[in-house]
Formats: sequence, C-alpha cells, structure tokens
Amino acid sequence: MKRFWVDLRPWESDLATTAIESGADALVVEDAGRVRELARVTTIAPDGDLMPGEDVFEVTITDKESEDEAVRLAGRGFVIVRTQDWTVIPLENLVAQSDRIIAAVRNREEAAVALTVLERGVAGVLLTTDDPAVIRDVASLVSTGRGNVALVPFTVTGIRPVGMGDRVCVDTCSLLADGQGMLVGNTSSAFLLVHPETLENPYVAPRPFRVNAGAVHAYIMLPDGKTAYLADLKVGDRVMVAESAGKATDAIVGRVKIERRPLLLVEAETGEGRATLVLQNAETIRLVGEGGEAVSVVDLREGDRILGCTAEGGRHFGMPVQETIREK
Repeated sequence: MKRFWVDLRPWESDLATTAIESGADALVVEDAGRVRELARVTTIAPDGDLMPGEDVFEVTITDKESEDEAVRLAGRGFVIVRTQDWTVIPLENLVAQSDRIIAAVRNREEAAVALTVLERGVAGVLLTTDDPAVIRDVASLVSTGRGNVALVPFTVTGIRPVGMGDRVCVDTCSLLADGQGMLVGNTSSAFLLVHPETLENPYVAPRPFRVNAGAVHAYIMLPDGKTAYLADLKVGDRVMVAESAGKATDAIVGRVKIERRPLLLVEAETGEGRATLVLQNAETIRLVGEGGEAVSVVDLREGDRILGCTAEGGRHFGMPVQETIREK
C-alpha cells in the first residue's frame, strides 16, 4: 500500500483540512497538537506519533554518498528523499535497495513518476504544495494507483458440493464495482478473484460493499502482499481489491460475517499453477470471468476460464517465507 504524506510546514489550517479529508496517511508538521484538534491522523513531528531523526529521516540526494546515507537510514525507519533537480536515477537506485523510501514531490506528475519507478515505485510520497486542488489530485492518484496484480486466466477443472461449513462475508467501507473482487485461495500459492455482490438478483438486494469471500480457513490477499485468514479479519483491517485488468487498490473492513452455509469446492488450473477455493453454494456468489464479467458458481462449468493469480507459496503469519512447505 502506497503512503500519502503531506508536508504542512509552515502550518496552514485549510491545507490541513484538505489533506485529512483527502485521506492523507500522515502529516509532517512542527506542532502535532494542531492536527489533534482536527482529527486523528498520524503526525510526523517532534511531539508527534513518528519523530524526525528517530522514526523518519530526511535526506537530500546530491551524490553517491548521500544515496548510501539514505539506504543506511532506511534500515532504521522511513526516509524522505529530495533530489535537487528531480531526476529519476537516484530514485531508481534507492528503490532497488529499500522499500522505505518516501519521495518528496510537488505535483501529480512527479508523484506519478515516483510511484512507478522500476515498476514497483517508492513506498510513498510526501507532497509539498500550497494548492488544495493539488492535494486532492495527488491523493486521488495514490488511492487509485496502489499497485497492480498480475491476474491470469485459470481453466475450471472441477466444481462440486462438499457439505456444510462456515463461510465469511467481508463487508467493506467502500462501494465496490462490477469486475472488481478480492483474491482468495485455499493455499497461499494461488488465488481466485471473488466478485462483490453488486448485481441485481430476484431474491436479495445488491450489497455492493460485500464480498462473500469463502470458507473461514482461506487466505485473502492484503494490500502489502501479505495474506490473512478470512476468519482473522476484523474491523479496520485493509484488504486488497483488484480489478479485472489488474489494477489494485484497498478497502477498509467494516464488518465480518461468519455463518454456517452449504459449501462447494472450485478447482482450476493455469500454466503457472493450480488454484482451489471453497465458497458458499449459492447463486449470489460469483467469480470473475476472463473478460471481467461476473460468473455465478451455480453456472460455472468445467472448461470455463476465470481470473486469479499465483504467488510464492509458504506463509508464516501472513508473510512469505523461504522454507519447505507443501499445501494441498
């Protein structure tokens, strides 16, 4: 998940309000108390939640020595980097060595470059501007450009009822759209894209904030590349939401519903691996077809092609690990 920070030195209350309302993750200020009067937002200040020189560092990149200093400090916390003439090469060098680089930017164009340098981009941007419109513009860029996921078509090889079990509905604080979904799988090496309840149905009203994601044991992909068990999700967590074209963003969990329901097993294969997923056996549960269309599990047939992704298997508390692990 890319971070969106705003520099409010010197303080300007209107800019602070715009930054907070635009969803800024943190504000760099001289006095954290002013921010606390407005909202609960992470502050970077001598009296803030994160402290300059301890949790967050600032480095101006002028030469190889300053690049090395930024990398060294990144071992202790996040590093805000500035470049004198805003060239891309120093950012490429830093991103290649650390995932804690925050690029200081002044507008949407600079932010767009920083967030995509070497494809994966910096960890986030620190925006300095006196224009509220620029804050909103960069905030929109960050929120819609959290990253991409390499979705591939899987061919369905089996689908069958497996009996009763506990399934999880993930209700988010966002209205999801057709063609979006959450990546869920029985194993940590392959995930299928489960569609939200956005479509009209004769029996129940649409719930566009909801994804009926699967059985309690399944893994769900999170915005930072980690995973969580569906049963472990809770209010305030963030989950990855992917579009059929691969663009990924995130959504806040507002509620998790676990209920006992009839289940079925979906099995699918691609050239890169095999995916399985246990879902509720009901018409309203849908996967995402190769063309981005929603496909109900009751209409799913062997040979159908649905979207998903593969990943490096083996997890320890949601983080990828390099050890011998077999999942089946």
